[in-house]
Amino acid sequence: MWYSQPPVSYIEPVFRPPSEADSLILQVTNGCSWNKCTFCDMYTDEHKRFRPKAEAEVLAEIQRCGESLPGVRRVFLADGDAMALSVRRLKTILTAIRTHMPSVRRVSAYCLPANLKRKSVEELAELRELGLTLIYMGAESGSDQVLRALDKGETFDSTAEALIKAGEAGIKRSVMLINGAGGQRFSEEHALASARLVNRVQPEYLATLVLFFRRGTDQTVLEGYDGDFQPLDGLGLFQEMRSLIAATELNQTIFRSDHVSNSLVLKGTLGKDKQRMLAEIDQAIEYARDHEIPVYRQGSF
Repeated sequence: MWYSQPPVSYIEPVFRPPSEADSLILQVTNGCSWNKCTFCDMYTDEHKRFRPKAEAEVLAEIQRCGESLPGVRRVFLADGDAMALSVRRLKTILTAIRTHMPSVRRVSAYCLPANLKRKSVEELAELRELGLTLIYMGAESGSDQVLRALDKGETFDSTAEALIKAGEAGIKRSVMLINGAGGQRFSEEHALASARLVNRVQPEYLATLVLFFRRGTDQTVLEGYDGDFQPLDGLGLFQEMRSLIAATELNQTIFRSDHVSNSLVLKGTLGKDKQRMLAEIDQAIEYARDHEIPVYRQGSF
C-alpha cells in the first residue's frame, strides 16, 4: 500500500538498545523527563525536550505500520522515557499494537525507576498481558554516593523497588551498570554496592558499559567527589569488573559486557559462567599490568 508519508515519523536523534536492532522503533515520547545525568548527552539537542507524542498521531502510525509493515515481531517504545506515560495511555498504545500488528511478540521500552513509582504491580501486570514484556533500566550503580555524583535522581532503594515491582508483574528486566562510575575513590564501593543491587533483584539480563561524560562536563567538580574525580585506567576498570562479578550471587542472569566502550568483552550466564568470566578478567588484568589499555571516553550510548 502506498502512503504520502512514511509509516512512522521521528524527531532525531533516536536511540535504542543494541538488542533492539531488528525491532520497529515506535517513538511515543520525545527525549527524557529527567535528562540531568552527568554522563548522558543522548537528549541534549534542543529538539529533544521531553514531551509525549500526541496520542492520535501514535495510534495512526501504529495503524499505518500494521498495513505497510507486515510480519513485525518486536516493537521498541522510544525515546528514553516511554514508561513515563500513564497506564491508560500505555494500555491504549499496546492495545493498538495488538489490534493492528498481531505478529508482534514483544514490546519493550527504556524505563527510569521513577516511572514505576505510581504504577502498581497489578497495573504493570496488565501492561505485560497486553504485550509489554521487557524493560531496560539504567541503574548505573548501587552506591547512593555515586548516584548522587552522577545526578541520577535515584537511590539503591528506589532502583531496587522499581525492578522488584516489574519482576513481580512478570516483566523481564535488563539492567545496565557503568564500569568506572565511582572513579578511583569509590571504585570498590561502586562495585560491591552494584553487586548487592543485582543480587537483591535478580534481573533476567545484566550489562555494563564504561563511564564517559556528557560533553562539556567538568569532571573535577562532580558532587560527592570533593573536586577530586579521577577516572579509572584500563587496569582499574578490569579490577573493578572483577570485584563486581566476584560479589554477584545470581541464579540465572544473562550477562553481557560488549558495548563499544568495553575493552574486555564478557558474555555468559551468572552464576553458572561466573568462574569462567573471573578467569577471563584475571587474564586481562595480567595483560593490563604490562600494556596500556585504551579507554573509551567520548560519545553516546
